[in-house]
Amino acid sequence: MTSEHDSLATTPVEVTTVGHDFAVVHHGTTVRRLDDLAPDTDHDIDGVAFRTLEKPDGELLCRFATTNDVHFGETECGHFENIDLGPPLTVADGERPYPLTMNEGAVGEIAAIDPVAVVVKGDLTTNGTDEEYEAFLDCYATAFGDRLHHVRGNHDGYHGATFAATPTQRIDLPGVTLAVLDTTIPRAPNGQVTDDQIEWLGDMAADADQPVLVFGHHHPWDPASNQRPESYFGIIPDSSEKLVATIAAHDGMRGFFAGHTHRNRRRTFAATGDVPYVEVACVKDYPGAWAEYQVFEGGILQLMHRVSTPEALAWTERTRSLFFGAYPQYSFGDLSDRCFAIPT
Repeated sequence: MTSEHDSLATTPVEVTTVGHDFAVVHHGTTVRRLDDLAPDTDHDIDGVAFRTLEKPDGELLCRFATTNDVHFGETECGHFENIDLGPPLTVADGERPYPLTMNEGAVGEIAAIDPVAVVVKGDLTTNGTDEEYEAFLDCYATAFGDRLHHVRGNHDGYHGATFAATPTQRIDLPGVTLAVLDTTIPRAPNGQVTDDQIEWLGDMAADADQPVLVFGHHHPWDPASNQRPESYFGIIPDSSEKLVATIAAHDGMRGFFAGHTHRNRRRTFAATGDVPYVEVACVKDYPGAWAEYQVFEGGILQLMHRVSTPEALAWTERTRSLFFGAYPQYSFGDLSDRCFAIPT
């Protein structure tokens, strides 16, 4: 039998989150937060080197948060769009469903930063049922009220459900404007942005007098790619080209933020320079992610956090084993994929 000590010996020490003045380190279910660090400075924690982010100029104007792929109603973890790579996991008889454990943990941590808005960007449910959607609302709307903004993902639209199918949402916050798009194609895993949405987005960007960040469930295809699969898992190529061209045409549009892939990844495209196209990992399993955005007068930081309640960490450490142990390498991403400055 493997002891807890033996398990920790094979579990990496991970610098999970880095801000301009703090860092969070995970080692299995042990969490350390280091505060009062110098910004834009090299540090070494338990043999892991990292650099704190540069603090943006000016005052902190607000914080907001996002989650995605919360999957209320899911009972087996490890199925990825009908591809099974290794045995799935589930909770033991009598244990609470893991979507409740993970999302209640995320909601509690998000509430602690007192965000001005919370955006949940798709896959609110697993099977698109009204009961699952009500469970999502019971968890998130009860906590955040009118600060909550949400949109559907492919799992919500698989069976024709139309809840959270709002094509466009504009959220004006201190120092930043958020544009939320419904990218779902009903009954399909991939996504799109319609011509009406593109027109709305361009008009909104032209009208905004502060940076605009765009949010949706699906991630865009890179227009510079030498392959053009019409079945692309994210936003289909025709829509992606129009989306990227619209972002390129408006200097104030400073990033696109998605979920869907259950991983942390940050890309840039040739057509839009340093504008990041970001995917944030899911809430429901390893690493158990939510994202904080700190809006300063002179810039914006994205900080990915792991849900770190004891119950959540016990579950996400179990789910490290998914896909024959390859899941952490895929889902966690590099530190620069998780925590970075959004150029404004």
